[in-house]
Amino acid sequence: MGRAGVGIKNMIAKNLLLYLILIIIPDLYIFKQYIRPKKISVSKKLLWFIPMLVMIVFTLYMATSRHFAPDNYTVFTVYLAMFGLLVCTKLAFMVFSVIGRGVARLFHSHNNWGNLVGLIMAFFTAYASIYGLTAGFNKFDVNRLELTFKDLPAAFDGYRFVLFSDAHVGSFTGSRASMLREAYDSINAQQADAIFFVGDLQNVKPEEIEPHRHLLNSLQSRDGVFSVLGNHDYSDYFNGTDEEKAAIEAEMVEKQRQLGWRLLNNEHAIVRHGGDSIFIAGMENDGEGRFVQKGDLKKTVEGIPDGAFTIMLEHDPSSWQRTILPGCKAQLTLSGHTHGGQVGLLGLTAYSLTNTEHDGLYAEGDRLLFVSRGLGGLLPFRYGVTAEIVVITLKKG
Repeated sequence: MGRAGVGIKNMIAKNLLLYLILIIIPDLYIFKQYIRPKKISVSKKLLWFIPMLVMIVFTLYMATSRHFAPDNYTVFTVYLAMFGLLVCTKLAFMVFSVIGRGVARLFHSHNNWGNLVGLIMAFFTAYASIYGLTAGFNKFDVNRLELTFKDLPAAFDGYRFVLFSDAHVGSFTGSRASMLREAYDSINAQQADAIFFVGDLQNVKPEEIEPHRHLLNSLQSRDGVFSVLGNHDYSDYFNGTDEEKAAIEAEMVEKQRQLGWRLLNNEHAIVRHGGDSIFIAGMENDGEGRFVQKGDLKKTVEGIPDGAFTIMLEHDPSSWQRTILPGCKAQLTLSGHTHGGQVGLLGLTAYSLTNTEHDGLYAEGDRLLFVSRGLGGLLPFRYGVTAEIVVITLKKG
């Protein structure tokens, strides 16, 4: 059966039962424990369930979206805000209340301190929901670092480039577009030797690029803009026929080339300074599990001389250990994809608990991987993990 025959569910429909459970269970728990015992009329008690019913209807509506991500990002943002304020807050309270009840029962106490902790966590969840959808998603850092290589050609000592990834431009609608404008202005302000983009320019469809075309087209550096495709730049998140999927993948390739970017699809380019040169290799997305697997390392590095200094662009950092390290000699690999986890607390993210390469610099001997936290995300939410553009200077030593 072809890809079109399998079809695709959107991100809410795919987990609809879980969403409904998260909406309903906290409301039922709080009603049973704290509202039903109150001496008020039944009609007033039933008012408690109105927000829950609104969220159920809204969730069912969002689940009807044809593609993996909703087409209207304003509506999507409103839904996320309501989910955070009306569902996650109650869920946080319920979890700590239940834990507190268990502890009180264990120690034969009449005081449930879990209720107080739950209230505090509910207020924190409300704050985090609002912050993550507004200020948290609308700011970025400019991070700088130097990387030293003993085999860097002398003419490239001090070579400076800007790395950015995961633009997800479809998420930057309305007032959010100003963040992208500031980011691209910052990229140009570096007056870099090169700009590297390591994938996920769109969320679902290439048409998302059009409102931002003038900004993307404005990126400039001495040696140009080099890019690769990320998992979202293919058609796996688009629900259509095989012909429609092929068409939007071809359109994405064409749009990046119209921007003047050097899109590397399992190929490489040579950058020459003086009498020296380095190679910029770009492999298509080499994901694992459910992610796109179109990377061809052999084709990508074919023709690169042994010992040549090579920068590998690959969207998915999991490819570094799995494919790049054992399969080639690229000294530096640049990736994105993880968004740094997008949500962090006290320096911890879900990725940091898995011991996988997800944010920042990693080394295996003399070979390095840098994973960018990216600029955007399919989910327009960041808390504790700020977006970034990265300015990297190569040094010989």
